[in-house]
Amino acid sequence: MASYDPRTATGVPTEPVGSLPRPAALQAAYSRYDAGEISRDDLEKQQEAAVRDSIERFEATGSPIISDGEQRWSSFATYPITDTLGGTGLAPGLAPVGGQFFAIFADGHGRQLPRLENGPFRYNQYAADALRKSLPYAHRPMKQAVISPSMLALLYPLTEPVQGYTREEFEATLVDECEKDVREAFAAGAARVSIDFTEGRLATREDPRNPWTGAGLLPHFIELINRVLARFSAEERRSIGVHTCPGGDRDSVHSADVPYNNLLGTMFDIDAGYFLIQFSSERDRDPVLESIGRHLRPDAGGVAQMAYLGVTNPLNPRLESPQEIADRLIRAANFIPREQIGSTDDCGFSPFSIDEKPNHGSPDHARDIAFQKISARVEGSRLAAEKLGL
Repeated sequence: MASYDPRTATGVPTEPVGSLPRPAALQAAYSRYDAGEISRDDLEKQQEAAVRDSIERFEATGSPIISDGEQRWSSFATYPITDTLGGTGLAPGLAPVGGQFFAIFADGHGRQLPRLENGPFRYNQYAADALRKSLPYAHRPMKQAVISPSMLALLYPLTEPVQGYTREEFEATLVDECEKDVREAFAAGAARVSIDFTEGRLATREDPRNPWTGAGLLPHFIELINRVLARFSAEERRSIGVHTCPGGDRDSVHSADVPYNNLLGTMFDIDAGYFLIQFSSERDRDPVLESIGRHLRPDAGGVAQMAYLGVTNPLNPRLESPQEIADRLIRAANFIPREQIGSTDDCGFSPFSIDEKPNHGSPDHARDIAFQKISARVEGSRLAAEKLGL
């Protein structure tokens, strides 16, 4: 695990979620690869160019910790089990059709998961496989996002058992694989690892179009994540976070209309060291801050939990000013102990490899806006730290 003090550079710790919009050229390469029009080498050249550009521009924002923008990934959710959203390179035992929808978004589009047909289940690759390729380009500490075991638990059919492979057997392997994903990221050189948990808020939606959302799975989701975290020491968990948001794909969301306290009332039962929490796009922010302040734990098995508040909205091209960001963080200190406050972006800027970013006009323009928002977040965090005496 790389040594990294998140307070050193900005006073108020600040960290990205993970993803950046892929350049239009890379998105086209993914589509052409799925269609058999280009080779794997051709795709990897486009990925490599996008990673180098991402790291160079990320470091130019002044961010004390960066990511590679997940440019080599199919999506934040499916990178361990498939090479592309089209299903090329799908892991054994999975079928590309017939799986559950991870989410149906407000604009009407959905993202569907593969379906587990037989066991045993295994990851095809790990987040560290991409991180190792990216680290040589970086001059700043790097973080790594990994997918939660609760998201991939949705690969198992909701009501029908997989012949010869019980849900309990599947989930035991899933916990093993998620632990390995986290450990390998640290071993590769990640300074921080966050677990993507966007399905948390969605788990309380009860959408009849998407039956798993009405199955009361949130307590089980939290249990699965805690089964992973129980394998790490308190010192290790200080550098392991959990990210929540109401979705962010094609500039649309999947659960922003769900009462936030459905999740916030229990999310901090997760024994993580810090939480990356969508916040800036909430219409009524003070109740969110009050709930975070009430439930954030000063001692989660030896760790004082941190709340990294989302202060930029990746779905809206409007640029937040550094002062606007600072004001939000200063306001948060009325509800949350200032030493437990950090800043982040509401969500990854583009969690899926194919994302047209319609509110922005193009993925390339969205990419430019993302780096400007990150720069504002870094500067706004410094301004807030000065005011708060951190």
